[in-house]
Amino acid sequence: MSFSRCIGSSVYAVGALDWSRRLFDELIPLPDGTSYNAYLIQGSEKTVLIDSVDPACYHQLKTNLQALSIERIDYIISQHAEQDHSGSIPFLLQAFPMAKVVTNPKCKDLLMAFHHLPESVFITIQTNETLSLGNKTLQFFFTPWVHWPDTMCTYLQEDHILFTCDLFGSHIASSELFSNDPCKLLSAGRRYYAEIMMPFRSVIASNLNQLSSLPFDIIAPSHGPVQSDKSVLWNAYLEWISDKVHNKVVLPYVSMHESTKLMVDHLVNRLVQKNVAVDVFDLPKTDVGELASSVVDAATVILGAPFMLAGAHPVAAYAAYLVNALRPKIKWFGIIGSFGWGGKMTDQITSLLGNMKSVEILEPVLEKGAPTHSTFQNLDALAETIATYHSQNTVSL
Repeated sequence: MSFSRCIGSSVYAVGALDWSRRLFDELIPLPDGTSYNAYLIQGSEKTVLIDSVDPACYHQLKTNLQALSIERIDYIISQHAEQDHSGSIPFLLQAFPMAKVVTNPKCKDLLMAFHHLPESVFITIQTNETLSLGNKTLQFFFTPWVHWPDTMCTYLQEDHILFTCDLFGSHIASSELFSNDPCKLLSAGRRYYAEIMMPFRSVIASNLNQLSSLPFDIIAPSHGPVQSDKSVLWNAYLEWISDKVHNKVVLPYVSMHESTKLMVDHLVNRLVQKNVAVDVFDLPKTDVGELASSVVDAATVILGAPFMLAGAHPVAAYAAYLVNALRPKIKWFGIIGSFGWGGKMTDQITSLLGNMKSVEILEPVLEKGAPTHSTFQNLDALAETIATYHSQNTVSL
């Protein structure tokens, strides 16, 4: 599907919709597809394209530019070198050989490596630098590690539009240009934050502080809908990057012969009785995006797993690896599960949590074979410990 649409005075969305894509980075499920947003700005003297699209969708970008009768592009702003943003730049330079790629030094280096572009096509800018299009002015703000070291945002001063690259993005393919469903935007934005932005929580805080003084009215991200209500995801990000955690336990588990599941069910019941919210994920059937979204503001993660070949079940080990990679702001982590002849699952799992140095590891509850009365008593004690810690250190849902 191809169409160009106006988001401001001589400012057009000309990117691509990918309705059928279901996996990103060969890892992240995309239940709603995605979009690769590119924006055309026509100044009185110069025409600029902000970002390109995934190369598989270049035909959509090309059609959209043709629909606007674009015969000249003076500048291609590359805010981020990842291929879903930059992959069509080589095609654009063939179609518009007069164009120069405007970007920052780190992005330039990556673009040259990814696409073998000659240095002569680049104009390198610095943070806070401006670029005049005649009656319109672009200002650039470096926002490193949101989510790559090369990322930057671009501000269109006269129209008060902030082009945020991946920041405030969401994986949604929609025929609606502007977000008209705050709940859907918040849900998709949270999932996107969890999967992509959460490991860089502290860096995002400094970048939001840098951008907060800009008098922008519209957020135009590189994925998902344009946002005329800038407060929805901006305010959500402020909460997600804060140190506040909610009175919630996330409990991913895998169970081969029901023993671990019996333990999980008992612990969940006890936590609910103590007014602790619980999100439970049966790992072999779990969408990792939903799991990631759940841990954004959770206080505790309890991993349920049986031993397998003297260690943790591989699916459970992967879940621990994922939590460690995403670096959520959880305060406590625990392990429950069943074993046969023994092993070192606890040591194995905790060794996978190297990024979680401030997280307190709770006393594990492990049982040989099927759970017993003593097992359930230990789970009761674990639930009591969690509820006590939460009452002292969390905010209500």
